[in-house]
Amino acid sequence: MPSNKRARQRAGRAARVAELQAAQRRRRRNTRTIPVVVVVVAVVVTLILVTGLGSSGSSKKKVATSPTTAKAAATTTAPAGGAATTPCPKFDGSSPKTLTFAHPPAYCLTAGKTYTETLHMNVGNVTVQFDTTKTPKTANNFIFLSLYHYYDGTNLFRTDTSIGIIQGGSPHTESASDPGPGYTIADEGSGYKYAAGDLVMARTSAPNSAGAQFFFCVNSACSNLDSQGTYVVFAHVTSGLPVLQQILASNVNNNSGLGGAPAKTTTIESTTVTSS
Repeated sequence: MPSNKRARQRAGRAARVAELQAAQRRRRRNTRTIPVVVVVVAVVVTLILVTGLGSSGSSKKKVATSPTTAKAAATTTAPAGGAATTPCPKFDGSSPKTLTFAHPPAYCLTAGKTYTETLHMNVGNVTVQFDTTKTPKTANNFIFLSLYHYYDGTNLFRTDTSIGIIQGGSPHTESASDPGPGYTIADEGSGYKYAAGDLVMARTSAPNSAGAQFFFCVNSACSNLDSQGTYVVFAHVTSGLPVLQQILASNVNNNSGLGGAPAKTTTIESTTVTSS
């Protein structure tokens, strides 16, 4: 029978062996757990990254599309950069007579149509056809004013034989100093040449200053304006040129400094606009 000392030694060895075995089992469990943790961490990190990239991509997309949307909206805005415009008059001539407008005209013409206008005057009629290809906005402005009866009852107040013109379009003062319709329109080009039968917008020496005043070129003397070339030609006489020639031939000096005026008061009684 072993002594107590040897029994204690055997018990100590057995305890150490048991402790070593327990440590080995813990190491084996840790070895199996670490890969699982690594995988879980990797999955979590990946999800975070994917989520973050998705959010970032969406944000970038919004930033990119915002200017595109704004730009598209800007290109489809109404004329004059979205400025307010006066509604189109009725083409049947039933709109009220209007001499002052708070805003420039809306664009009222239909693409592909031909527009003509007859000025019914106390000395005879003159008919013009508009150039809606080269000068659509200027043509639109004249038709707009005519359909609001702006020119009805106005006089052709100026004749100037030195440049072969007859001028009108001043309902407020019947003079070149007329304040106009309350707005001006943009010039449509420059470098114009002038010939008999042209209907032209009058303006000051400043760009984009035309409003309602106009003049007819009656004969070849109108080419004296070629060196300026800034007055926009927007229509041409198709009938009634002899009427204009008679008006210009009646010129008398009225000391206005603008050449003169017709000997007989010459009035645009009404206008008629047609399209085809």
